[in-house]
Amino acid sequence: MRADRLVAVLLLMQTRGRVTAAELAAELEVSVATARRDLEALSAAGVPVYPQAGRGGGWSLVGGARTDLTGLTEPEAQALFALLGTAAGAAPEARTAL
Repeated sequence: MRADRLVAVLLLMQTRGRVTAAELAAELEVSVATARRDLEALSAAGVPVYPQAGRGGGWSLVGGARTDLTGLTEPEAQALFALLGTAAGAAPEARTAL
């Protein structure tokens, strides 16, 4: 379960930019201490995350770093998007996924 949570933390950081441990805790339904440990585990694993203290602080990915967790090749992704066609515009979740 922790690996799933770490991936979720990484994806949340990619979509939101800066996040606080309290925001992550609420989103992932864990304690703030667990959220902090997860953020520190990502850092220890070499993921370029860093904390920024103070008002408006939180944790961010260095330079807007991103990771590709889809496992799709470019032609596979293009085929998937072609299949979705205009249906992708109907659901907010589909737009976000694209």
